[in-house]
Amino acid sequence: MLIKRTSDILPSEITDESVYLKRRELLKMAGKMAGIAAAASFSGGNAFAQQTSMEATGARLQGVTPSKFSTDQAPNSWTDITTYNNYYEFGTAKDDPARKAQDFKPRPWSVAVSGECDKPGDYNYEDLVSPHTLEERIYRLRCVEAWSMVIPWVGIPLGDVLKRFAPNSDAKYVGFRTLDDPSRMPGQRRRVLDWPYQEGLTIAEAMHPLTILAVGLYGRELPNQNGAPLRLIVPWKYGFKSIKAITDIKFTQRRPKTSWGESAPSEYGFYANVNPQVDHPRWSQARERVIGAGLFGSKKETLMFNGYADQVASLYTGLDLSRNF
Repeated sequence: MLIKRTSDILPSEITDESVYLKRRELLKMAGKMAGIAAAASFSGGNAFAQQTSMEATGARLQGVTPSKFSTDQAPNSWTDITTYNNYYEFGTAKDDPARKAQDFKPRPWSVAVSGECDKPGDYNYEDLVSPHTLEERIYRLRCVEAWSMVIPWVGIPLGDVLKRFAPNSDAKYVGFRTLDDPSRMPGQRRRVLDWPYQEGLTIAEAMHPLTILAVGLYGRELPNQNGAPLRLIVPWKYGFKSIKAITDIKFTQRRPKTSWGESAPSEYGFYANVNPQVDHPRWSQARERVIGAGLFGSKKETLMFNGYADQVASLYTGLDLSRNF
């Protein structure tokens, strides 16, 4: 198994936006030459994406620096990333968020911090983000439904943010909640899950340098359908761990409840580490479909911890990952 070490990645290997745009033009040309069937495969079967050719939108973020943690894989296009989403607060179809989140207003925004910490309180978006340097990190994101993308997130190491709240020695876990407002998130009018969405990490996972609080995409402010204004990114875990539109952070002694863990505990474990040796009860996780790969090479072997084993395997020493899935 080939694992890309962060120490092997140089800042010069990280692609700037001009190269992104050139690559996207080449992909568009290749899609036209391959015909309608290739276009359908390119978009992952997403009808909304097939009908649109979307340019990057949103305000450009200032002072973004490249990160040593980026993969050297080519990122997916803006269209792939912003039209093929799991975001049940806006609907259960992959194209629902892109269609139904356009009127969502992510500002003003605040996050309530509570639990086992010395500096609880309500913190607004600007106070959380502005003291930190924003990093662009090109990460592979793997969904439990066996599809994957490579996404150029912009964010802040989550640990740097959490340290500001001075968690105490009883803080063993960190719980997160998303906005609970059916008037702004129409998917919450249906009881597909017990709203609001909840997720959690161990304190070690939350403080790991790979974990980020994402505020942007492709150097621009995070689109609504991708979790604006604040979302979690934990690249070695399945995508459902990366909670969107965060409004609450709580430090706890006990493992927090998680939405999918409560809804289907035999299918969605707390750890949710990408593991090709542990199948979902209804499908294999040994291979994945790469969104945007076209008709050829659209399936690949799933890597342990999504390819980040060198960095995170030590977090689970002595833990049976087939039981603690």
